[in-house]
Amino acid sequence: MGDMSNSDFYAKNQRNEEDNHAAIFGCSVMELRALMELRGTEAVVKIQEDYGGMEGLCARMKTSPTEGLAGALPDLEKRREIYGKNLIPPKKPKTFLQLVWEALQDVTLIILEVAALISLGLSFYHPPGESTGESCGDVSGAAEDEGEAEAGWIEGAAILLSVVCVVLVTAFNDWSKEKQFRGLQSRIEQEQKFQVVRDGQVIQLPVADIVVGDIAQIKYGDLLPTDGVLIQGNDLKIDESSLTGVDHVRKAADKDPMLLSGTHVMEGSGRMLVTAVGVNSQTGIIFTLLGAGVEEEEKKERKGGAVEDGHQNTDHSHPSTHPIATIATDGAAGVNAPGNASLINGKMQDGNMENNQIKVKKQDGAAAMEMQPLKSAEGGETEEKEKKKVNVSKKEKSVLQGKLTKLAVQIGKAGLLMSAVTVIILVLYFAIDNFVLQKRPWLPECTPIYIQYFVKFFIIGVTVLVVAVPEGLPLAVTISLAYSVKKMMKDNNLVRHLDACETMGNATAICSDKTGTLTTNRMTAVQFYMGDVHYKEMPDPSTVPTKSMEIMINSIAINSAYTTKILPPDKEGGLPKQVGNKTECGLLGLILDLKRDYQPIRDQMPEEKLYKVYTFNSVRKSMSTVIKLPDGSFRMYSKGASEIVLKKCSRILNEVGEPRVFRPRDKDEMVKKVIEPMACDGLRTICVAYRDFPADPEPNWDDENSILNDLVAITVVGIEDPVRPEVPDAIMKCQRAGITVRMVTGDNINTARAIAIKCGIIHPGEDFLCIDGKEFNRRIRNEKGEVEQERIDKVWPKLRVLARSSPTDKHTLVKGDLLITLIMLK
Repeated sequence: MGDMSNSDFYAKNQRNEEDNHAAIFGCSVMELRALMELRGTEAVVKIQEDYGGMEGLCARMKTSPTEGLAGALPDLEKRREIYGKNLIPPKKPKTFLQLVWEALQDVTLIILEVAALISLGLSFYHPPGESTGESCGDVSGAAEDEGEAEAGWIEGAAILLSVVCVVLVTAFNDWSKEKQFRGLQSRIEQEQKFQVVRDGQVIQLPVADIVVGDIAQIKYGDLLPTDGVLIQGNDLKIDESSLTGVDHVRKAADKDPMLLSGTHVMEGSGRMLVTAVGVNSQTGIIFTLLGAGVEEEEKKERKGGAVEDGHQNTDHSHPSTHPIATIATDGAAGVNAPGNASLINGKMQDGNMENNQIKVKKQDGAAAMEMQPLKSAEGGETEEKEKKKVNVSKKEKSVLQGKLTKLAVQIGKAGLLMSAVTVIILVLYFAIDNFVLQKRPWLPECTPIYIQYFVKFFIIGVTVLVVAVPEGLPLAVTISLAYSVKKMMKDNNLVRHLDACETMGNATAICSDKTGTLTTNRMTAVQFYMGDVHYKEMPDPSTVPTKSMEIMINSIAINSAYTTKILPPDKEGGLPKQVGNKTECGLLGLILDLKRDYQPIRDQMPEEKLYKVYTFNSVRKSMSTVIKLPDGSFRMYSKGASEIVLKKCSRILNEVGEPRVFRPRDKDEMVKKVIEPMACDGLRTICVAYRDFPADPEPNWDDENSILNDLVAITVVGIEDPVRPEVPDAIMKCQRAGITVRMVTGDNINTARAIAIKCGIIHPGEDFLCIDGKEFNRRIRNEKGEVEQERIDKVWPKLRVLARSSPTDKHTLVKGDLLITLIMLK
C-alpha cells in the first residue's frame, strides 16, 4: 500500500508540474515528446487538429516561425528550466579509489599481496629457542641471526611497497587519461555550433545553447542536434538509419515534418521548430534507456515506474557527455564496452538499439514514456545472450595492447612453469638433504621452522613469476599513446580513440579530399566568361553587359543557400568573413567585386517564396531554384559543375545579353578555350544558367530530366581555392616515410591535376594515374558491372588522383585498398 501511495503521489506531482509547464508555454514536455513519436500524415493531422498548424504550434511555444526567439536571457533560462538543456549529463567518473580497487584485481598482484602478507606474518613469529637447534639440524642453523631476524619484515614490506607503486601508477594513469578525454570532449562541445534564427538574425550557437522554441536552419550535411518539426523545406531528405534503420527519408512540411536528433541531412535545406532537447529528444531517450543518463534520471525513472526492464546492460566505466557527437572513452584504447550504445558523430554504434522500443501510453491522464525491450522470437536464447554480454569485460584493448597482453600471458605461463619448477626443486632439495641424507626425523617443535622455509621457497617462486611477467609493457604502451594524444592535441588534432595513434603509425596510404583539406576552403572568383568575353581579371562593371550581369546577379543571389553570406571582417583590414557553403561564398564575392549587392534581391524574394528547389547532391552535381514571376510564369536558375551544366544548355547569352543558339561545336570550343585553361590554373569552374517556363500549363516539377534541361548559359566562373601553405611540406614528409598520398575529389580532372601538382602529390615524369570516376569504374568492373579485386589491384598502386568521384567510388577505392593492405600485413 505504501508503494501505491508513493506512486500516486509522484504521478500527482508530475501532473501538477506538467500543468504548470503547459500554462506557461502552452505545451508540456510530455506533450512534445508524445508528438515526436508520430510520423507522416498522422503527425500532420495531429499538428493541424490540436495546435492549428505550424503557426499555432509556434504561437503556443511563444516563438515566430520567421523571426525566431527574441533571445531574452530570462526567457531562455525559463525554457531550459522547463524543457531541459541540450545535453545529456554524464555519469560521475570513477573515483581514484575505485580505480585503485580495479588495479588491485590483477592476478599477479593478488599473488604478490598474499605472499607479502604471509611473509610479514611469519617474520614476526619466532620459533622455539636454542633447545630445538640441535634436533632441527642445519635448518635452525640456516635461520637468521638476531639482527637478520629483526629485519625479516623488510622483505614482506618491500613486496607490499612494490604492489602499492604498481597500483598507484596504474590508477593514476587511468585517472589522468579519463581527465584528458573529458577535456577533449568539453573542447569539442564548445566548438560545435549550429545555425538558429533569433530576433530575425541567423546566428551560430553552440549546440548546448539551443532551447525548445528555437528556429533552426538546417542544410545538406548537417547532423541534427535536437528533435524538431519542419516549418519549411527545400527538397529535404534525411538519413534516419541511426534511429529507424531507414535512409533518405523525404521530409516535407505537409507530409512528414518530424525531424529527429542524431540524423543526417542528406539533401536539401529548411527551417525547423525545436521541440525536444537533451534527454527528452529521441537520442536522449535512447541514451537514457541504454544507461547513458545520469543516476538521478535513473532514480526518477525507477520511482515513476518508467523503466520496466530490470536487467539493462549499463556501462559504468567511462560514459559520454553529449549535445551531439560523443567521444568513446572506455578502456585504454577508448573503445566502448560491447553491448552498449554510444553516439559517435551522431550515429548509434555498437549497441543493441534495435532491441528496444519506446512506447507512449496514457497513465492517470498524463502522458508517460515507457521504455522496454522488444520480445525476441528466440526467447530465452536472447536472454542468455544478454547475460553473456553483461559478463563480458568492460574494457577492450587496442590491437597493439591486445598483442602485448597475449605475449605477456604466454610469458607468464612460461614463468609460472619455471616458478613451479623452482619451488619444487627447493622443497625437494630441502627434504632430501635433511630427511634422507642426514636422516633426521620430523620433530613437532621444528614444524614452524620448516614452514618458514617453505614460505621462503614459495616467495622465491613468486619472485621468478613476477620477474617473468612483463606487466609493465601494456602500461608503457598506454602511457605512450596517451602522451601521443596529448602531443597531437597541441597540433589541434583531437583524437577520439587512443588506438587511432596505432592506426596512424601503421598507415601506408592516405586518401584525402581536396577542398578544405589540401586547400584553404576560402573560395575567390578570379575569372569568368560572359557575353563571348573571357575576363581573366575582375573588370570594371561598366564594361560588362548590363542585361547579362543583372541575370547573373539574380541567379547567384537567389540560387544559393540563404544561410550562405559574406560578412564584414572581424578585424579592420582583415578578409571578409565567409559563412556557409564556400563555393557559393565565392560566387557571392563575385557580385561584391562587381560593386553590386545580393541582399536586396534576397529581401525581395525571401526563402519562403521560393517555388521549388532542387538542392545539390552527388548525383545532380548542380543546384536549381524555381521562382514565380509577377506575370505568373516561372524562371529556374541553375548552377553546378561547368561540364555537366553546359551539356544541358541549348542556348547562351551573347554580348548584349540575348540568348543565341549554343551548338555542340560551340560547347567543345568553350571547353578547350575557357574551361580547360581555367582548370589547368587550378580553378574550379562553375556554370550559371537559367530557363523560363510558361504559366500554363504548369510543368511537372517532379520530372527532373525534362526540367533540368534546355537551359540558357549565363556565365562560367573560375573560382580559386589556394593550397594550404603547410600541405606541400607535409606531403613530402609522408612520401619520405613511404606513405602514398592520393587525392579523391569531386572536381574535374584538370583542376584536380593542377592542385595535385601544386601539393606535390604528383611530379612530372613519374608513372602515375590521374583518372575520373567513370574511367575508374570502367577499369575495376567486369562486364556484369561487378567490382573485381584483381582489377582494383591493377589500378590503385599507380593511382594518385581520382576526380569527379562519387561517394561510392571513394568507398570502393578505400575498401579495395584496405583489403590488399590487410593481405600484405598477414
